[in-house]
Amino acid sequence: MRLDDYLSTVRLIKRRTIAKQMIEGGKVKLNGKASKPSSPVNTGDYIRFSRGNETIEVEITDLPMKSVRKEDCEKFYKRLI
Repeated sequence: MRLDDYLSTVRLIKRRTIAKQMIEGGKVKLNGKASKPSSPVNTGDYIRFSRGNETIEVEITDLPMKSVRKEDCEKFYKRLI
Protein backbone atom coordinates (compact mmCIF):
# COMPACT_ATOMS: atom_id res chain seq x y z
CA MET A 1 0.00 0.00 0.00
CA ARG A 2 1.24 3.50 -0.84
CA LEU A 3 2.14 5.89 1.99
CA ASP A 4 -0.32 8.60 0.91
CA ASP A 5 -3.12 6.05 0.53
CA TYR A 6 -2.43 4.55 3.97
CA LEU A 7 -2.50 7.96 5.69
CA SER A 8 -5.86 8.84 4.17
CA THR A 9 -7.44 5.38 4.49
CA VAL A 10 -6.81 5.19 8.25
CA ARG A 11 -7.78 8.86 8.56
CA LEU A 12 -4.52 10.17 9.97
CA ILE A 13 -4.71 12.83 7.24
CA LYS A 14 -8.09 13.90 5.93
CA ARG A 15 -7.55 13.50 2.17
CA ARG A 16 -5.05 11.71 -0.03
CA THR A 17 -4.20 14.90 -1.92
CA ILE A 18 -3.30 16.63 1.35
CA ALA A 19 -1.21 13.61 2.38
CA LYS A 20 0.58 13.73 -0.97
CA GLN A 21 1.35 17.45 -0.59
CA MET A 22 2.65 16.95 2.95
CA ILE A 23 4.87 14.04 1.89
CA GLU A 24 6.26 15.93 -1.11
CA GLY A 25 6.92 18.93 1.16
CA GLY A 26 9.05 16.77 3.46
CA LYS A 27 6.65 17.00 6.39
CA VAL A 28 6.09 13.25 6.65
CA LYS A 29 8.87 10.82 7.59
CA LEU A 30 8.67 7.09 6.99
CA ASN A 31 11.06 5.19 9.29
CA GLY A 32 12.89 8.45 9.98
CA LYS A 33 13.50 9.32 6.32
CA ALA A 34 11.85 11.60 3.79
CA SER A 35 9.96 9.55 1.24
CA LYS A 36 7.68 9.74 -1.78
CA PRO A 37 3.88 9.46 -1.77
CA SER A 38 4.22 6.16 -3.64
CA SER A 39 6.60 4.64 -1.06
CA PRO A 40 5.30 1.26 0.09
CA VAL A 41 4.39 0.84 3.75
CA ASN A 42 4.48 -2.41 5.71
CA THR A 43 3.53 -3.50 9.19
CA GLY A 44 6.17 -2.43 11.69
CA ASP A 45 6.99 0.81 9.83
CA TYR A 46 6.96 4.14 11.66
CA ILE A 47 5.35 7.32 10.34
CA ARG A 48 5.98 10.75 11.88
CA PHE A 49 4.38 14.05 10.84
CA SER A 50 3.17 17.34 12.26
CA ARG A 51 -0.41 18.50 12.18
CA GLY A 52 -0.61 22.10 13.38
CA ASN A 53 1.27 22.29 16.69
CA GLU A 54 0.91 18.55 17.27
CA THR A 55 3.55 15.97 16.32
CA ILE A 56 2.18 12.52 15.59
CA GLU A 57 4.18 9.32 15.41
CA VAL A 58 2.56 5.95 14.77
CA GLU A 59 3.66 2.38 14.21
CA ILE A 60 1.75 0.51 11.50
CA THR A 61 0.20 -2.62 13.02
CA ASP A 62 -1.91 -3.75 10.05
CA LEU A 63 -2.72 -2.74 6.48
CA PRO A 64 -6.35 -2.22 5.45
CA MET A 65 -7.53 -4.08 2.35
CA LYS A 66 -10.42 -1.69 1.69
CA SER A 67 -11.93 1.48 3.12
CA VAL A 68 -12.12 1.61 6.89
CA ARG A 69 -14.96 2.77 9.10
CA LYS A 70 -14.09 5.69 11.36
CA GLU A 71 -14.52 3.54 14.48
CA ASP A 72 -12.03 0.95 13.17
CA CYS A 73 -9.18 3.24 12.05
CA GLU A 74 -7.11 2.88 15.21
CA LYS A 75 -6.87 -0.89 14.73
CA PHE A 76 -4.34 -0.27 11.95
CA TYR A 77 -1.77 1.73 13.91
CA LYS A 78 -0.41 2.27 17.39
CA ARG A 79 0.10 5.89 18.37
CA LEU A 80 3.50 6.53 19.94
CA ILE A 81 3.41 10.34 20.22
